[in-house]
Amino acid sequence: MINTVLYDMDGLLLDTEPLWGESMLRIAAKHKIPIGPDRFKETTGLRIYEVTEYWSVKYPWNGSTSVEVAEEILDDIIDASKRAGRVLPGVIQSLELLKNNGFKIGLASSSPARMIHALVDHFGITDYFDCISSADVVELGKPHPGVFMHCAKAMGSSPLQCVVLEDSVNGMIAGKAARMKVIVVPDVIHFDDPRFALADAKLSSLEDFDLDVLKRLY
Repeated sequence: MINTVLYDMDGLLLDTEPLWGESMLRIAAKHKIPIGPDRFKETTGLRIYEVTEYWSVKYPWNGSTSVEVAEEILDDIIDASKRAGRVLPGVIQSLELLKNNGFKIGLASSSPARMIHALVDHFGITDYFDCISSADVVELGKPHPGVFMHCAKAMGSSPLQCVVLEDSVNGMIAGKAARMKVIVVPDVIHFDDPRFALADAKLSSLEDFDLDVLKRLY
């Protein structure tokens, strides 16, 4: 029986996904790091500290360390997300539905903990979650399943009792590797990506999420 639902954050709870690229470009330009949007594919799936460490090897610069640059990017995206971000359609309804029906609810994100807590507090959704896990606390980020397994364990749930809600291919792979059911909610641009066939269900929006969707996964 499924009794636990794990949410991703960027692109699933909050429309912060495109803001990452903007913040990375802004801070890279400040430090004269030769990064453009065409370089982002080189670091897809890496956590921000891993991204800037990669930059420091591949595109070395003078001055700030890779950790300092990562912290600047985090400061920038947290500020940008508070100004320009929003809770995506259907999120609150889905959280209310799960809470009212006795499900355990977790948040498992590859974003750093200080960003997660700053944003879920800012948007007033912290209290919905029984556990908030960041990939900071595991050795590897998504597509490794560690952050999902950490979150489930903290709530006393078996992976077989869990459903993951994700918007990305890497997140979907992480959920499946954790032996959890996965519902994907891709953005419009990536909705028809054939790789999402690996998911157990696909929705166009969390507005389409209901208990029947979960029951079909049992």
